Amino acid sequence: MTTEQALSGNRRRQMKSASRLYAVQALFQMEHSQQSSDAVLREFLEHRFGAEVEDGIDMAEGDADLFRKLVEDAQNWQAKIDQTTDRALVAKWPIARIDPTLRALFRAAGAEMMQSDTPPRVVIMEFVEVAKAFYPDGKESRFVNAVLDHMARQARPEAF
Repeated sequence: MTTEQALSGNRRRQMKSASRLYAVQALFQMEHSQQSSDAVLREFLEHRFGAEVEDGIDMAEGDADLFRKLVEDAQNWQAKIDQTTDRALVAKWPIARIDPTLRALFRAAGAEMMQSDTPPRVVIMEFVEVAKAFYPDGKESRFVNAVLDHMARQARPEAF
């Protein structure tokens, strides 16, 4: 039995959810600090996944393969993802003008939507939850839901 098989379905889902959150953070950090993807991936995998941050509070363990794939695909397919995001945004608000955290979120979600077999509705639901983690009191989660729904219908219309 592999480690993956030994994990419960719920635990695997939690790890994937954590990886999506970490991917958004990593993409934000890469854009903000101009660090390479290799440096950021290494930092997250070595110092954040499952790390104890303070007084017994632990960072969630993530799915390293999903995390790495999301960051790399977001970077490799950024132009296509940004074009799809731009089409989903209002004309006066191209992706370059939106909040950098939301931009990172759309890139990570777009990467998973366009480069994996994950059902688009799952991608949307997961990244709406990520938006709620970053903006617990805001309207951003509804905005993210609308933009990702539009992106999914463009990228994978057969799923609807």
